[in-house]
Amino acid sequence: MSLLRNPFFLSALSGILFSLSWPTCGFPFMIFVAFIPLFLLEKQIREKAKNKSGLRLLGFSYIAFFIWNFYTTSWLYYASPFGMAFAVLANSLLMSLVVVVFHAFAKRTSSNRALIFFSALWISFEKMHLEWDFSWPWLNLGNVFSDYIYIIQWYEYTGTFGGTLWILILNILLFKQVERYNVKDTNFKRKWFSIGLLTSLPIALSLYIFSTTNVKSENQKEVIVVQPNIDPYTEKYSQTNDQITQQILEQADSLVTPKTDFVITPETVLAEHTDLNKYKYSSSKYLFDRYLEKHHNLTFLLGYDAYRLFYNEADSNEASNKVRDGLWVNYYNAAIQIDTVTREIPTHFKSKLVVGVENLPYKKFLKPLLEGFMIDLGGTVSSRSMQERPSVFYKGDSTTVAPVICYESVYGEYVNQYVQDGAQFIAIMTNDAWWNKTQGHKQHLSLARLRAIETRRDIARSANTGISGFINARGEITQQSAYNEKTALIGTVSLNNELTVYTQYGDYIARIAFFVALGIGLVTLTKRRFTI
Repeated sequence: MSLLRNPFFLSALSGILFSLSWPTCGFPFMIFVAFIPLFLLEKQIREKAKNKSGLRLLGFSYIAFFIWNFYTTSWLYYASPFGMAFAVLANSLLMSLVVVVFHAFAKRTSSNRALIFFSALWISFEKMHLEWDFSWPWLNLGNVFSDYIYIIQWYEYTGTFGGTLWILILNILLFKQVERYNVKDTNFKRKWFSIGLLTSLPIALSLYIFSTTNVKSENQKEVIVVQPNIDPYTEKYSQTNDQITQQILEQADSLVTPKTDFVITPETVLAEHTDLNKYKYSSSKYLFDRYLEKHHNLTFLLGYDAYRLFYNEADSNEASNKVRDGLWVNYYNAAIQIDTVTREIPTHFKSKLVVGVENLPYKKFLKPLLEGFMIDLGGTVSSRSMQERPSVFYKGDSTTVAPVICYESVYGEYVNQYVQDGAQFIAIMTNDAWWNKTQGHKQHLSLARLRAIETRRDIARSANTGISGFINARGEITQQSAYNEKTALIGTVSLNNELTVYTQYGDYIARIAFFVALGIGLVTLTKRRFTI
């Protein structure tokens, strides 16, 4: 028991528990006790430390969160050592600050009230991480069950914040039991029974929903996902769009049938920078058009690296990059649709951008200081342009698809917007080759399963290299490729027009949590002490 009074042990134990719970090589139920060592540490420091208790807690909390962040996301190193260091160090600090704020309130109010405040504050922090320019929601707690989709089918009602709330409640209840271990409490056993119910009932509900959810509709579409397996560091930007187009057509042609409706390619597969307004006149577009003359039913969804020039500063925007006096350029990570029906090329611009890779956060203020640190991933180091609301692509037969580009698939409420606007299935177009053969590409695939459950939409996923495949509306991976192979897969997706509760109302749990945290915070700061 002496170890439980050692702050280094407690902080390290918490970090290890978080790490060993995380997908895709962890056991998620460890997350239900991962906060307990930190709660014990905070209580000890609050009761014993007279001076600089917040600073001490910050240091020990940082150890815990650094272990977690480093263990689960150090694969970012393969894209950029600086990017990995910034993500791990900054995110660990932000998480630690949440604990320090909780500590400050715990000194002014009752234990129960402080723990409720902590839960609301943590959820608010996760919501902030989905919205601000330094967005990095990869480690939001509700993501932890992405490999155990059988126990979280109720995410269609709550989204991942339901999982975060479940985790926080159980950590708090178990911590209270640890506190009462050496104290006579006539309700001790009854409280264990309550904890057991709170653990098992959501799982039982999920299994029921899983068994009753229909994943096949009468309206299905045949889809090919292409995995070109082009090395983004040595090959991708050295090949012309015509060369890439020929490869895509050859891979698709090996599987295409008269019933095939879509061919989906990875993010920025057409990597030769092309003026956004001129691609429709390009030889690459001509090659696709020639192929479509033989396959009239076919629709291509293509990843496209594009730009647009501006010669008047008044036409530029905050994301514009100045080339020289009288010339500005906007860069786009885009998805485009090519078929035999649509004259103009439908386009979607990726709008959830990777910090430091595609976007310089708060560019107006930070560009003079940090521009030299933008991470080069084989293309431009300039900021990409976005759009306010995502675009849904419409096929000639009224089929609608969400062209979700890479990092966008991590954002539940963002993906909801596609579905609200009519998307019947989801196409994820990504390039997971940046991170080598690490947990990164596996985690990215796993997180996509959460979007399938939340929206009850089938997913067709095309990755440049590993892992392409198909995910049904229950989050089950029905078909997948191997990492680092040139291949194409053919499968079917079921179309769905129904909206889930989460699709309609989004992150309502996070919005409620914000007002709970705000209310408790205001009351605590205006009253010295009260109990609940």
